Formats: sequence, C-alpha cells, structure tokens
Amino acid sequence: MWLRNCGTLFVMLSAIERTKPMTKRLILVLATRNAGKTKEMKELLQDFPVEIKNLEDFGPIPRVKEDGATFDDNAYKKASFTAKVLGFPALADDSGLEVDALDGAPGVHSARYAGPDATDEQNNAKLLSDMAGETDRAAHFTCVVSIAVPTGGALTYEARCEGLVAEAPAGDNGFGYDPVFYYPPLKKTFAQLSREEKNQVSHRGKVFAELREEFEKVLIWLQRRL
Repeated sequence: MWLRNCGTLFVMLSAIERTKPMTKRLILVLATRNAGKTKEMKELLQDFPVEIKNLEDFGPIPRVKEDGATFDDNAYKKASFTAKVLGFPALADDSGLEVDALDGAPGVHSARYAGPDATDEQNNAKLLSDMAGETDRAAHFTCVVSIAVPTGGALTYEARCEGLVAEAPAGDNGFGYDPVFYYPPLKKTFAQLSREEKNQVSHRGKVFAELREEFEKVLIWLQRRL
C-alpha cells in the first residue's frame, strides 16, 4: 500500500495504528455499475462498518475516460473523479495483462487490444497471433486498487500474478485473457481453475486479500480526511 497526492496529510501506518478504531458506518462508493463487482466487495468487507454503494445508486454521472499511461493512473482517475463528484470516498480498480515479448502490451489496452469493441475471443486471438513463434512467453497480470477521498488523496494497492501465454486457449471458466494465461504452479490456465483456486493466486485475489487485511487502517485513514 502507498499514499498518493496527500501532501501534508501523509500519515505513516505506525501513526494510523495508534488511532482509535472507527465505529461510525462510512459510505464507500465503487466506481462501477457492475453488480458482480459490487456483490464481491460487499462480501469482502461485510465485517467492517462500511456501506457499499455503486454508481447505480446515484443519478447520471459522466463516464471517465481511461486514458492513463498505467493501471495506477486509470484506477486513481476513476476513484478520484467519483469521490469529487459524489462527495464520498470511492474505490476503483484497473487491471490487465502485460507480456514481456510485446514490451508490456496489451497493458492498459487489455480490454480493447483487438479494437474498441473487441470481444474476449478477439483479444485472445490477436494476442496468440502476435505471439506466434515467440519462445519467450512470460507474462503477468497486474491489478491496482485506488481508494480516493473528495480532496484528492488516495490509498493505492497493487498485486501481480506471474505466468505464461499459452500456445492455445484452454478452459471454460473466467473471462478476458484467462483461457490463454497459463499458471505454472498449478499447471493450468486461469480458465481451467475453479473460482476458489483462482482467487487464491490471481492478481485480483491477492490485492483484495491485502485490502481486507488492512481495512481497519483504511477506515481510520478515511475518517481523518472526511
């Protein structure tokens, strides 16, 4: 975890730990309209004094253009914009696949690698085509989570999962690049893993596990800025 754009409000974790725990329920807005992501976050944070909402709970909000150079840029852009517009702390995430032999591509363009409206199948097909004959198939998934307050400061969490680009798609589970991301320790692609197996090792699983582990500190940090 690190802090972003906090200026003189930067607080070391040791100082946060000396603050009394938060008891008042706090509203945290997810910068998404995805019901699945919302359900996942509610389950993850169900033991904490926080009320999870998403963009569907509010009126029309302009869509944020994800044109950042990094996952951190995009996650922060979505979280900070939502926090400023709605006046509540907001959480956003951004993730994607980075392939060594392609100089980090598809990277922040993972969702639109084969075009603006590309399907998962089209993105996977383009990736395998670009990797045809390539011996270095090392790749990793990255996920960044940003929790921003209306004044602009943010907490950032990041996690990675190392793997390889498979020679061909395999498996029916998951989404995105899961069928072509081979995870050597389990000798399967992500699409061949059960949901429980994937959550234990994936970039998203790791980053949200760390977030939950430190969420008492996160609540205290938020309390001091609202």
